[in-house]
Amino acid sequence: MKQWILACFLLSLCNMAHAVDIQADTLYPKVELQTSMGNIVVELDRQRAPITVNNFLTYVVKGHYDNTLFHRVIADFVVQGGGLDPKFNEKPTDKPIVNEAGNGLSNALGTIAMARETDPHSATAQFYFNVADNKRLDPSKRRWGYAVFGEVTQGMEVLEAMAQQPTAINSKLGWPDVPVTPIILTKATLLPRE
Repeated sequence: MKQWILACFLLSLCNMAHAVDIQADTLYPKVELQTSMGNIVVELDRQRAPITVNNFLTYVVKGHYDNTLFHRVIADFVVQGGGLDPKFNEKPTDKPIVNEAGNGLSNALGTIAMARETDPHSATAQFYFNVADNKRLDPSKRRWGYAVFGEVTQGMEVLEAMAQQPTAINSKLGWPDVPVTPIILTKATLLPRE
């Protein structure tokens, strides 16, 4: 009986060691995105978008975003990534999350928000940066909107350079607005608490 209890205790310690640390006690965690065009640091707002921030940080800590493409670039609109590997294969994701677009944060220049499909609660891992004030992406009485969950604190010039890259239709997927020269998110890192 004692051996069984000891085995259960050791197993629970192993499971805790494999749990991801997403700094659940930090209201404004920061993430550094190392890209092929330079580094960007974002400060996330867990107070206003707790589900979205926890979801994003889980993907960061698991390494999901490492070596992914910014696959959609539209000047004066958005730079989107987080879902495709460099060969344009879709990466597996966790379940979709609840849309937190009504949190009071606007799709303003320099903010980060969750990409989604037509279903308002379909966001998983893909995110986008607003490279203009995109208030039309905010919620209203007639639409859900897109959930903003943070803002760029360093590297806005990198993001602006990304937004100016030439794009074309991708022959493999038939998608427009794909950068001609791939823009790679090489590594996403949750920065230490300040």
